[in-house]
Amino acid sequence: MPKNPALPAAEPGLPRLDAEPTEAQLAAAAATFALLASPPRLHLVWLITHGSYDVGTLAKRVGISIATVSQHLSKLRLAGVITARRDGRRHLYTVDDPHVVALVEQIFDHIAPDGTLAPDPPQER
Repeated sequence: MPKNPALPAAEPGLPRLDAEPTEAQLAAAAATFALLASPPRLHLVWLITHGSYDVGTLAKRVGISIATVSQHLSKLRLAGVITARRDGRRHLYTVDDPHVVALVEQIFDHIAPDGTLAPDPPQER
């Protein structure tokens, strides 16, 4: 990857940044984080990273109405976070993007069940 000559030289003791994110990347990342900032929506994505579910099952698991789940799923589909496939008369929702799966796994590895930050795993020396 070519170095960006517009980036300042690293200060002593700090790593040089080879490529800062573009404005488009920053906007897209912020929009994705904003989309996942809703606890029910994040719960839906977490569930869908662990299997394919229909809207009724998701509504029961998250504890919100089918209509509300459908609205959340529409937003997630439009953003490309989840996909849907037809299975007879129902749609099954899934996460196909390994980056989304990794992001969701990482955040819940980082947050303990009581909501505090989980301790970092021990580092090998």
